[in-house]
Amino acid sequence: MHDNAKGSLFMVGAMIGFTINDALIKIIGGHIPLFQMVFLRGIPATAFLLLLAWRMGILRVTAPRKDWVLVLLRAAMEVGAAYFFISALLRMELANVTAVLQVLPLSVALGAAIVFREPMGWRRLLAIVIGFCGVMLIVRPGPDGFTEQSIYALIAVGLVTIRDLASRRMSKAMPSIMGAAISSGAVGLSAGFASLSEPWVAINWVDVGYLGAAAIVVALAYLCSVLAMRVGEITFIAPFRYSGLIAALIIGLIVFGEWPDALTMLGAGIVVATGLFTLYRESLARRRADP
Repeated sequence: MHDNAKGSLFMVGAMIGFTINDALIKIIGGHIPLFQMVFLRGIPATAFLLLLAWRMGILRVTAPRKDWVLVLLRAAMEVGAAYFFISALLRMELANVTAVLQVLPLSVALGAAIVFREPMGWRRLLAIVIGFCGVMLIVRPGPDGFTEQSIYALIAVGLVTIRDLASRRMSKAMPSIMGAAISSGAVGLSAGFASLSEPWVAINWVDVGYLGAAAIVVALAYLCSVLAMRVGEITFIAPFRYSGLIAALIIGLIVFGEWPDALTMLGAGIVVATGLFTLYRESLARRRADP
């Protein structure tokens, strides 16, 4: 299979996996404290990834120092993003908070231009500005629309942008599964320490089942997300991130009976359209550079 096809499948798998995990967390998040829930999910998720790494014989990594710095940066961003995103998820509709995340292709393109000095024409810059206007339609600045959870969702976007840029800079010497395992472990351990500041609650076997399913799904999603950013051309793969919005709309309707209103759908449509245009312009630029 061509690298672009592999990368697109990894991206779709990551987006569907994260969305299913979000739905499971939203189901049990009403009666289990946030940090306890993330910690209990993180233990089996990290163990599953480490088991896979052990079976593949890559637990011992001989990567350059730069890769370890990038892995630690990626893990730190994952910790922050998990806190802000889950905090928003527990109080916002699944499709709404997922729609905010669809600005990531735009924010990654802008971040690459600023941090890595990648060229960016006025058309792509205009598309990014319009895309952020679409996000504003979703979160709706104002006394009634712009809530603390909306701010949390936007902070999560910024942290995930840095995470994805760090993933892109890692060399092939760092196995993708180890990057995913370290991020998962960092999220779980951070939540474990934070959970000491809040009382724990007893959980039943149904909750255990939900947490176990969420752990496996998010572990595979972590792995797919790292692989997707390291296989094939990012301009080809990034549009498949929008599969997460489709999955969130379907799951939100079936599981929670939620359907976004017209303004949210309009904002999501603007974000997706400008994201696709940005990726198209980037593809054109690459073809001109490599005839």
